[in-house]
Amino acid sequence: MEEFGVYALFGVHASPQRLLGEQGPRRVSVAVPPTVRQVVLFSSGPWGERICVNADLHDAHRTPITIGKLTPYNRCLSWEQWEEETWTNGATLNVTLEGGPMAKDGRSEPALILAIKERSPKDAAAPLAAREPNRKRKRKPAAAGELGDGKDARTAAGEEEVENVRPNGSPEQSAPAPKVPRHAKGGQKLFSGGGKAAKSQGAPPPGPSGRWGQMLCPVDAQTAVLIGGQGARMRFCKDPLWKLRTEDLSWAPAETPARGPTPEARIGHTAVYDPCSERIFVFGGSKNKKWFNDVHVLDTQSWKWTVVEARGKVPPLAYHSCNLFRGELFVLGGVFPRPDPQPDGCSDSLYIFDPRLSVWYRPVVVGDVPSPRSGHSACVMAEGRIYVFGGWDTPVCYNDMFVLDLGLMEFSAVQTSGRAPSPRCWHGSAVISASKFWIHGGYNGNNALSDAFVFDTDTNLWAEVTLPQLSLARAGHSVIAVETPTGRHAAGREADKTLLVFGGGDNEGAFYGDVTAVAVKELLALL
Repeated sequence: MEEFGVYALFGVHASPQRLLGEQGPRRVSVAVPPTVRQVVLFSSGPWGERICVNADLHDAHRTPITIGKLTPYNRCLSWEQWEEETWTNGATLNVTLEGGPMAKDGRSEPALILAIKERSPKDAAAPLAAREPNRKRKRKPAAAGELGDGKDARTAAGEEEVENVRPNGSPEQSAPAPKVPRHAKGGQKLFSGGGKAAKSQGAPPPGPSGRWGQMLCPVDAQTAVLIGGQGARMRFCKDPLWKLRTEDLSWAPAETPARGPTPEARIGHTAVYDPCSERIFVFGGSKNKKWFNDVHVLDTQSWKWTVVEARGKVPPLAYHSCNLFRGELFVLGGVFPRPDPQPDGCSDSLYIFDPRLSVWYRPVVVGDVPSPRSGHSACVMAEGRIYVFGGWDTPVCYNDMFVLDLGLMEFSAVQTSGRAPSPRCWHGSAVISASKFWIHGGYNGNNALSDAFVFDTDTNLWAEVTLPQLSLARAGHSVIAVETPTGRHAAGREADKTLLVFGGGDNEGAFYGDVTAVAVKELLALL
């Protein structure tokens, strides 16, 4: 039987180099030669009791560039310098094996440090040679044009080119690739509590790369989980799973401890937490020309992923809304694929998923049903109603409002007063009280927006609010409302809340990777 092994390719002309095997070290660090522009990591052979292989790429200052994980379900990772903005000469690949028959009794094991010979396409494959940890190694300067442009490298590696696709299926106009900061330009400073410690180490605190189209899902008063997204050059994020500690806004990579079949990279999906079962339900989304109608479940206690084998029919959808009500998921609208050359269409249908029975069904809905749309928002209010706002169906953006009575299953149009938001999609929204929800930013078909509004369901009144910390335009971002530390144990009154805004893209093509906090008290004081 073939033995288990973990191998790496350093460059498109290299031969596979064995890093880990049945015997030997469980941790390896490899200095990536400066001429190498692509690294591929993969496993071969039966996994047995092994859980995962954690991999991370660091720069010369030990700042994380990107992270990833091999599992029995995902046996290959790749990184390319052109898509990683912070990858410069001096990168190091760290690989650690978790689980298996050679697992030790909790004692840490020093990493074996390896070096590889820089080679041209004519060089024969050479095995990795161990070198002393503290001995410097001379490096030759990178040869200009060795691998050609990024397209040639992708073609040589057999990678499919990415087509930038809007939710309506039409290709986007090409634009110069933006330089994406790891944290936002402007806005609130992130990790203010731990900035000094990080500065003394010469590296910023860890956090997710800038992105849009992700989901930030609150789990409890202290934790939120970030899932998916797309970042620089329309590439899908290779750090798709993070935990956010809401008390100090610190991040921790969450893909490493997760077990089971993780969801494929995607955007336009939904993620909803059920406090009764303590599980997150991820549904739908898209990846290039691939569309999803699968349901992935993350158990937040065991941190294990499962895929639901659901009965009933639901189409592949992206940029839909999903709300939890009485233990069921209510999915409305979204984009669905059509056979070429037809443009992708928008849905006006409502689907309900019952997790207890693992079944999809379409309820009988009456009244004034919203027109087909995607990229809209949907907020469940305390009185058992879902308020649907905005969205688009090419070429029209909407700013209308509908409400679904979940007792009667009846839609009705809402006649609003006050200054309503302009038509938009991909905006952020969050419930801030029993009768109010908040709308921020979005995309109007031409530009990202920065304005914010509060809607009162008791009076059907819109009110615009101005927040200096959210003056930058963004669309495709996430907004959640969490209880503040001072309000979690307040008796006899509703706990104070804080709005957390993450991610999104601006009008210059940049993507945000920071978290901005807004006190709901501050917001309500502006009304």
